[in-house]
Amino acid sequence: MKIDILTLFPEMFAPLRESILGRAQKENKIEINAVNIRDYTEDKHLKCDDYPFGGGAGMVMTAQPIGSAIEALDPEHKARRIYMSPKGETFRQQKVFELLGYEHIILLCGHYEGVDQRAIDLFIDEEISIGDYVLTGGELPAMVVADCVARYVDGVINTSSLVQESFSENRLEYPQYTRPVEYRGLTVPEVLRSGNHAEIDKWRREQSEKLTREKRPDLLGPRFLFQADETKSRDF
Repeated sequence: MKIDILTLFPEMFAPLRESILGRAQKENKIEINAVNIRDYTEDKHLKCDDYPFGGGAGMVMTAQPIGSAIEALDPEHKARRIYMSPKGETFRQQKVFELLGYEHIILLCGHYEGVDQRAIDLFIDEEISIGDYVLTGGELPAMVVADCVARYVDGVINTSSLVQESFSENRLEYPQYTRPVEYRGLTVPEVLRSGNHAEIDKWRREQSEKLTREKRPDLLGPRFLFQADETKSRDF
């Protein structure tokens, strides 16, 4: 898979060259590129923003360099083109699996007061948000999407690790422990030290279900969410 990230600040994406994703790129299992939008501007001063029509605070990213960059990277429109935007669909695990169906993804990072709407209308397939809060730009959301998708590419992470993760089956992951057995009065559950794999699997399933009911009942569906709300009402 290839992920191109269009940004005015490519230096921000250095962390994607580290750890698991860094190793995967060195082994050519995935390609992640931070593309400087300024390289595609026709402005002699390398400007990529201007004042908004109608007035208002801040600057708006211009359509030309964005359009030129996308057309250069994806001339036949085979890639999935995504604008990181607070107006977009909230990013969830199911979307990760959808994006894995594409060989090429382009992530556009807005900045300042956003992007000229014509760039979105002409060149973008969908908008994605990572949550209902405000950031200084689309760079951090793009990193989140790139990381979430890249780790599911074949060979990047051990398959068994992915299966047991939170959200893999609409459940939160069970608690994890490592050495030492006892730390400040807290001890690793006996079942995890028993060597009985059937009992360990049972404990993990039960813990996963329990944590999901307590912390994220919405993952279990409307019926369980209603039951959780009823329980909270009785508690008060």
